[in-house]
Amino acid sequence: LQKLIHLLQATDDPLIQEQVLITLSNSAAFSVNQDIIRNLDGLSIIGGMLSDCVPKVKEKALNALNNLSMNIKNQEEIQVYITQVCRNVESAPLNSALQLAGLRLLTNMSVTSDYHHKMINSIPCFLHLLSEGTERTQIQVLKVLVNLSANPAMTRHLLRAQV
Repeated sequence: LQKLIHLLQATDDPLIQEQVLITLSNSAAFSVNQDIIRNLDGLSIIGGMLSDCVPKVKEKALNALNNLSMNIKNQEEIQVYITQVCRNVESAPLNSALQLAGLRLLTNMSVTSDYHHKMINSIPCFLHLLSEGTERTQIQVLKVLVNLSANPAMTRHLLRAQV
């Protein structure tokens, strides 16, 4: 894992970055690896890939963060990327793999109400995706909206959102 993280930092080749991110994402399926990746500063390195201009690299980084977001300590570090993930969801092509990857991460990050406030500005986007997206996109958006709606503090924001 350490060598993969170092390789991710050392290369500018998008194909290598994609493969490393896929491997890290698969490794994150095991909880012990989630902690190791966090302790190796992997979350911030993977999070840094969200600003990459290659959509496939962003998508794979989102998938890796999604798998890594399965524990509370990782969520505490990943939450700093929520606003950027929301922007990626908003700017990604409609129904794209990139958009779905971002929505999946937001679903995991919205299971508890700790980070809902960071998604408030994206509620109009979520509602737009609900009306314009394909069934896969709609299902993923609904998961985020259901999580947000479980928080009474979000009621006003959900009901007042401009669609």
